[in-house]
Amino acid sequence: MSQFSHTIKALLLTGVAVSLPTAAAAQDAGTVQSDEVADEAAEEATDPANVVVISGFRESLNAAVAAKRDAVGQVDVIVAEDIAKFPDTNLAESLQRIPGVAIERDAGEGRQITVRGLGAQFTRVRVNGMETIATSVDGASSNRDRAFDFNVFASELFNSIVVHKTASAQLDEGSLGAVIDLNTGNPLAYGAGLKVVASAQARYNDLNEDIAPRVAGLLAWTNPEETFGISTSVAWTTYETPELGNNSVRWAQADFQSVGGVDCTANPADPGCVEVANAFHPRIPRYGLVNHDRERLGATAAIQFRPSDNTDIQLNALYSNFKETRDEYWGEVLLRSNEDTIDVTNYTIDADNNLIAADLDNAWIRNERYSRESETDFYQISGEIEQRFSDVFTARLLGGFSESDATIPVETTIIFDDRDGVYSYDYTDMAFPRLTFGTDVANPANFQLAEFRDRPSSVNNKFRTLKLDLEYEPVAGLRISAGPFYRKFDFFTTSARRDSTYCSAFTCAPGAYGAPVTGDLAELFQLGNAGQPSGNTNAWVVPNLDAATSFLGLYDIPAVTREGDERGVTEEVAGGFFQTDFEIDEGTRVTGNFGMRYAHTDQTSQGFNSGQFVTVERSYDDLLPAVNINVFPTDNFIVRGAVSKVITRPTLGSLTPGGSVDEFNFRISSGNPFLDPYRAWNYDVSLEWYFAPGAIVSLAGFVKKIESFPVSSSTQITYAQSGLPTSLLTSGTPAYDAVVNGTDPNRQFEFRAVGNGEGATIKGVELGVNLPFSAFASGMLANFGVLGNVTYVDSNQDVNFGGTLIETTFPGVSKYSANGTVYYDDGRFSIRVSGAYRSDYNTGGSGNGNFLEGFEDAFNLDAAIRYKLTDNIELTIDGNNLTDDYRYRWTDDDARRNYENNHFGRIIMVGARFEY
Repeated sequence: MSQFSHTIKALLLTGVAVSLPTAAAAQDAGTVQSDEVADEAAEEATDPANVVVISGFRESLNAAVAAKRDAVGQVDVIVAEDIAKFPDTNLAESLQRIPGVAIERDAGEGRQITVRGLGAQFTRVRVNGMETIATSVDGASSNRDRAFDFNVFASELFNSIVVHKTASAQLDEGSLGAVIDLNTGNPLAYGAGLKVVASAQARYNDLNEDIAPRVAGLLAWTNPEETFGISTSVAWTTYETPELGNNSVRWAQADFQSVGGVDCTANPADPGCVEVANAFHPRIPRYGLVNHDRERLGATAAIQFRPSDNTDIQLNALYSNFKETRDEYWGEVLLRSNEDTIDVTNYTIDADNNLIAADLDNAWIRNERYSRESETDFYQISGEIEQRFSDVFTARLLGGFSESDATIPVETTIIFDDRDGVYSYDYTDMAFPRLTFGTDVANPANFQLAEFRDRPSSVNNKFRTLKLDLEYEPVAGLRISAGPFYRKFDFFTTSARRDSTYCSAFTCAPGAYGAPVTGDLAELFQLGNAGQPSGNTNAWVVPNLDAATSFLGLYDIPAVTREGDERGVTEEVAGGFFQTDFEIDEGTRVTGNFGMRYAHTDQTSQGFNSGQFVTVERSYDDLLPAVNINVFPTDNFIVRGAVSKVITRPTLGSLTPGGSVDEFNFRISSGNPFLDPYRAWNYDVSLEWYFAPGAIVSLAGFVKKIESFPVSSSTQITYAQSGLPTSLLTSGTPAYDAVVNGTDPNRQFEFRAVGNGEGATIKGVELGVNLPFSAFASGMLANFGVLGNVTYVDSNQDVNFGGTLIETTFPGVSKYSANGTVYYDDGRFSIRVSGAYRSDYNTGGSGNGNFLEGFEDAFNLDAAIRYKLTDNIELTIDGNNLTDDYRYRWTDDDARRNYENNHFGRIIMVGARFEY
């Protein structure tokens, strides 16, 4: 054995022996992943100079397999052909093809991802090597977390995606789950001359019969010497997605005015009154439409200058604009907080203690119109200089900035009420209830304009990054890397309100609770296909938004910013890393790396506390060791192992001081600027068999030993005991009536706070297969192939519910997820069918006595057909969500009560692609 091999083994053993105990003694952690080998391999794989025989989809799969094989850590890769030719509207849907990755959908399309059982906040995303956050808006509000919203970007803009599943000292810290690199490509990779790519599609949704455009293009030029290149790309689409179905807004327990004709106020011990009060009833049972009108525009630009083999200079810019107008049309009954005025008859209580069916008199019929305009602007500019000073020493300097602005200039709700209506509901079929109005809800004269709201808001995220990587290769098979880094992250959110009941803002007639509704203020809404049963009411009047806001002069009313609506977090992280990469090739080939990363975090949190805008500062340090080892028993078989200590910094909303009030659910939430980060030890092992060109079978196991993570606590207090001012309460809300108007000043509020909790464990296995039939067949059969993966995750944490600790899974964790693709590709004609499945999962805490909320299992089926008319022109047909399955959301993990059940329609896209 050579002296070098002995030296490497000594270094490796010393590094492991020193790094692990040192890290174990430290009380800090951080996340990093494997080095840049996978990114470089992905870039090399997409260089046309390296494409030899196979073209199209199979070429992209081969390139991804090659990049995975060459990586030092456990990674998965998608390269450009793969992204551009899957029927995916954004990057989240492309990522779901990777083992261990599941997606969370909004409006029927992918928005965020989970990796190996850890939710979106545990995944760090880098664009062209720089960590960033892109923020969009979901059904409730803007994303105010560390999670990355992939629906901001079109998939066509990116050249490759690399998912780093194991840590290395060289990768940025901040993730317990994965570090994901999104790369927009390098101009010189396209080769000398002009490169032009253009595509156009027509998008059709069979639920609302909307036809919409989707276009993309790339233009690149490289000089004949291939020392200077420029490129630019653009992608644009606009479309409408309907969300049709029903919603209960959770279930609750409450005392009713009467049950079966018995006055419950006078007879509180009556058996009927007691059993109905103790049963769970839907708070706001309703059917309706949520229409998502979206527009997505993205553009990239890059300049690359390589004056010599030793110098490479790149400038990259990325811009994305994502707009949505969300319009909601609801016909509902407001049981919430009004039960003591409602009479119940002909009721049924099921085995899960649900008031599953009932007839109601004196019901608060509420027809609601909601409209929200949102816009996200994201931009990033980065520069990188790589200088090779000699055959053994290289320096790489990266710097840049990114910003994501998510604004909601309009978030308006107009409400028509009829407070003595007749209504019946039947949730015997929990997914598709029968909701029937006994009052004429199509007649505007039966309603009064009772309430209005408008809540403009904004969220801003900024990143500033500078890092220097130095690499020294004294001999072949040994590389020593080190360098400093600096990042500054700023998060700030603010919102305001112009909310009121009509009679609080204007003069009402005696006995009225709003303004009379005329035909000019209303429009008739027809439900359409929401899966409703026969006997359901399918038409009702809703406010005409333009007429109602003009009648109220709504947007002329000053919007008031309240305490708790304005808060922010600034983090400055500085540190450095040291890493040794090695390769031993004597007898049995062994590769790997080991090293240490140090990160010092200065955190500043801002928000209101006891009426004052305060700033809270703290700092903490993390030492983050990481080891990756790969053993090659044969050339086509790899055994990988990795150990690392990792960190995810706390949720942004939980770090800000002060409190906010949920005035409808009587809940107060308070932040904690002194939360510790999530810290964990990750242990990973995988077996990879590359049994034929482009083929792989892999089996990976992982254990994440989380040392600590923030946990929520819940107590019952009065509003006065919270110390919060009454100015936080809005006129017309149940909390305002109870506290300010004095109807129930001692009403109990649930007070939620976040503290530092105990640890937990996540463990699981992934099985992946990529099998081109060319591995064992010839002729036409060789053009077929299959790829797929299955992931199993076992997770647990203790949740405090009503003073009792209950063991449950982590939020966002599906026990099982899987996806698979069957394809045929002969170079001219290709067809692919892809399915993605994830089992049920919880999304975290609920309210009103329900334990957790979550989603049932889901399955999505997509397909794509390609045909090359010529070497330059290709025809395309894509299909998304072909089964149009309903998305069922539940509240309470045991009873699985209906929270909402919606579907979004099948998507067919037909188009053409030109390449020159």
